[in-house]
Amino acid sequence: MANDSNTPEEFSSHLPGFHKLDQAARLRKVAKLSQLDDQDLAAISGTSGLSPALADHMVENALGVFGLPMGLATNFVINGRQRLIPMVIEEPSVVAGASYMAKLARAGGGFHATADPALMIAQIQLLDVPDNQAAQSQILANRERLLAQIDDLNPSLVAHGGGARDVEIRTFSESPVGPMMVVHLIIDTKDAMGANTVNTAAEALAPELERLSGGRARLRILSNLADRRLARAWCELPASALASAGMQGEDVRDGIIEAWALAAVDPYRAATHNKGIMNGIDAVAIATGNDWRSIEAGAHAYAARSGSYTSLSFWSATKEGSLRGELELPLAVGAVGGTTRAHPTARANLRLLGVTRASELAEIMVSVGLAQNLAALRALAAEGIQHGHMALHARQVAMAAGAEGSQVDRVADQLVKEADIRLERAQALLEAEAVSDNG
Repeated sequence: MANDSNTPEEFSSHLPGFHKLDQAARLRKVAKLSQLDDQDLAAISGTSGLSPALADHMVENALGVFGLPMGLATNFVINGRQRLIPMVIEEPSVVAGASYMAKLARAGGGFHATADPALMIAQIQLLDVPDNQAAQSQILANRERLLAQIDDLNPSLVAHGGGARDVEIRTFSESPVGPMMVVHLIIDTKDAMGANTVNTAAEALAPELERLSGGRARLRILSNLADRRLARAWCELPASALASAGMQGEDVRDGIIEAWALAAVDPYRAATHNKGIMNGIDAVAIATGNDWRSIEAGAHAYAARSGSYTSLSFWSATKEGSLRGELELPLAVGAVGGTTRAHPTARANLRLLGVTRASELAEIMVSVGLAQNLAALRALAAEGIQHGHMALHARQVAMAAGAEGSQVDRVADQLVKEADIRLERAQALLEAEAVSDNG
């Protein structure tokens, strides 16, 4: 666990030239920096990991496994600690963008992050309640007994400091099926994501809530809008760190704020803006075996909590002229249980991160999301989003055209030089190369 066991003097996430190494050399570097064993390194490298036999126990009708690229984001300092971040994503420039922004953020002390306690919400929908006021009184009068029932279901969770925290009631006077009442059970799931815990509690308490309310229970399930479980990150970068070719740092700073402002007022832009944030968060979620779909659902619901969909992040200039970025969103993630335990590569990546607590993982993920947001905004404000994306995209086009080995770089370089990154052009270059070789 490199990030956990080494002090900042012994370990740095700043790895100049790391991207220039081949895969074998990168693995050797990670092995040197970390305390991962050979099994962990094999899982990370793809030589072992999720087998078809294990996949058969994880999903129905399994046919095999599907691979995705996994990269390592470098340069991160989060709450004063050096972090190497595994990211699983197929989109070019995400790992590079996050790493570069983390490098720039070091000039301002890196990223600072906090995470709320792991409070999850179980929902029980009650229909045909004869008297809402009387039902609410009965349920709340039995609050302590209901909480005790939940804790009786989870003695291990209670022993680790988690357990039931509250009972809340929401009513809807109108719905497509008439009036309804919804009871929320608030449960601290500690270091687990908590879906199974809260779903079990909802199922177990539904009959008692029917009795207390006089209604009938229909849905009994968690909410993925985990707005009691927020994570937030912020960073401040001196304007000088933002300077780009031909642009002063102050101009880039102002361009970033102006680009963000459109996402703050326009849902059409906000959707793309927030997608960029989730590029970073999802990549870490997948790498650690977390449910990226539930995270996405919660994030986008939270972005619309005011009644209008807007930016999840906030960017401004400080009195000193620095750029300040802030990001807040629900992050219901787990460091124990589920896929995080079943998937060999997820286990190895958690060890690489050096985290054992869900709150710490959430702090890392929200920081990566903020870094990725900054990367996109800086590209838009400075050279344009396609400039940095072009070279990496050209490699994918070259491979799609059939390039292999050293051909990939040769064809990609030519596509970028010509500013003509099309499959047809890549195929033509390969055909010309084949003719030349045979001639």
